[in-house]
Amino acid sequence: MDKDLIDRLADYVHDAEKEKREVRKITAELYPQLTIEESYLIQEELVRRKLEEGHKIAGPKMGITSEAKMKQMNVEDPIYGFVFDYMVVEAGEAIAVSDYIHPKVEPEIGFILSRDLEGPDVTALDVLQATEYVFPALEIIDSRYENFNFTLPDVIADNTSAAGAIFGMTLKRPETLELDEVEVNLEVNGQIRASGAGAAVLGHPANSVARLANMLWKKGGKVKAGQPILTGGMTAAVPLTPGDYVTAKYSGLGEVAFIVK
Repeated sequence: MDKDLIDRLADYVHDAEKEKREVRKITAELYPQLTIEESYLIQEELVRRKLEEGHKIAGPKMGITSEAKMKQMNVEDPIYGFVFDYMVVEAGEAIAVSDYIHPKVEPEIGFILSRDLEGPDVTALDVLQATEYVFPALEIIDSRYENFNFTLPDVIADNTSAAGAIFGMTLKRPETLELDEVEVNLEVNGQIRASGAGAAVLGHPANSVARLANMLWKKGGKVKAGQPILTGGMTAAVPLTPGDYVTAKYSGLGEVAFIVK
């Protein structure tokens, strides 16, 4: 894949996000043969452009962290992208649906490390030993593709549908919880819309951080101390509509909420 094509496809998804409009997936017509390796080149260019515009990376995020989903999509690794500072919403604050295309929300367990982690052989135990705190979080995903219709390379190129993040205020030491057993109910207007547990995230959310460290190592990167890390959805994503009051309630980890206008 040459530089001109990378630039053109990065423009394609970047402009769609900025203009809040749907586009057809890259593999539909523009570049049907797009591979996972090529899609990360597009993502890297997209990230570079956001940084060039003055935005800052808030932290990394993981996707496709369900073992069943990975098997279904015939991949051995989850995928990663990045949450930027302009995407972060304060807990309890409001978002406007008009700022997105077709937003959805999913509950996650976040990690903050006390030291950097660098592959190639990072384990879940390494992650837990390096973790300062875990916290409840909600991620807003908003694919730029029509009807959330995409292949795996498409969504990687689109920075894994990253659109928003709400970080809860409850901070717990990881040894105080069995993170794979933490349960969550995602409520919209007081009604439970989805339920799940930490085990839905690669068996244990620390496995997600370990996989992230090992995947970033292949690109010369690492997981950095102090950055909030989103480990992946514990439930299916739920669509958002104006008037929604969204709350994720976790066993042993408090809750996090926001309003939709």
